[in-house]
Order: sequence, then C-alpha cells, then structure tokens
Amino acid sequence: MRFLIATGNPGKLRDFQGMEPEIAVELLPGFAALPSVEEDGDSFAANARKKAEFYSRFTELPVLADDSGLVVDALNGEPGIYSARYSGGTDEDNNRLVLEKMRGVPWEQRTARFICVLAVARKGKTLATFEGATEGRLLDAPRGAHGFGYDPLFFSTEANIGFAEIPASEKARYSHRGKAARQLLAWARSAGQQ
Repeated sequence: MRFLIATGNPGKLRDFQGMEPEIAVELLPGFAALPSVEEDGDSFAANARKKAEFYSRFTELPVLADDSGLVVDALNGEPGIYSARYSGGTDEDNNRLVLEKMRGVPWEQRTARFICVLAVARKGKTLATFEGATEGRLLDAPRGAHGFGYDPLFFSTEANIGFAEIPASEKARYSHRGKAARQLLAWARSAGQQ
C-alpha cells in the first residue's frame, strides 16, 4: 500500500518509514514548493484533516497527514495542538520551555501522553482518520539520541524506556504514531487500498 505524506518534518517521515512494511510512505513530490496550510483547527483531528484534504488536491494517490503532540496533565493539556510551535523556536526550545514549566513537579504528577491523528484524503476529501495515544511521564532532563520533538523528555510507561533511547522501528511498537498506523493498515486492507 502506497501513501504520500504531507509533512515538512523529517522525523515524522522516518517514523513512518520504520513502521509497517506493508505501508510504503513517501514524501509528496514537490512538497517543499507547495503552499503551507495554516493549522488553525481546534483539535489534532481537525488539523490532520485540513492538511490531508489540501495536499491531496496535488496528486492522484492517497495523501496521509499527521497532526500530533504532547499533552501534559500538570500543564492543563499543554502544549497540545501547539506542540510544534510551543516556544516559537526549535525542538530544543520547546523542550526547555516544558522543562521550565514542569520544574518542581514530582514524578507521580508528571503524567503525559503523545496523541497522533492520521487523516487520509484523496482529491480533497477525507477518506478516514485514525487516532493513537501512548501514556508516559516527563523526565526532568532530555535523555537519549534517537527520536525528535519531545521524545527526549518522554518516558514510555508501556515500553519502560525513554522514546529517544530506542530506534524508530522499536518505538513504533509503543508510539502514538505506530498505533495510528496499525489502524491505517487494517483500514487499508479492508478497503482494498493499493
């Protein structure tokens, strides 16, 4: 099954390419030259659908778009849908801001989850959406050399390891994106997608 992905985030592309072997995910040709979409939805699902529908108008193949982020209980759900642009800077800046806001919060209260919504669209119409979530806690300092975004701060209670401490193929077993991708695969098989 072949999908084109609309993302400027190389980390997301690597995550998808390290997942299900039956799913071939390639970057939408010419993506960098296409206009960007304002992610102004009020949920991960709204943003994923908006991106998938917009970029699916540039190709005949199904387009996959992902909106995902970190939801921290002690921060009332922040950074949430603003995860990528939380600090207005880089991934490292975002991580620093979260750590600043979490300073002094004890381990038991550092609960957080990653959420991912995948939307598949063709010719401007959403065909399906899939949501995956994974629970964990925030570390008090970055750890590990793998991953991207908030991975260095996220300790997966399911995997019992930090997300930046495991390679993408192993992370996919536990991650929000991996869980959503497995739903996508089941849908694609049942819908006879090629």
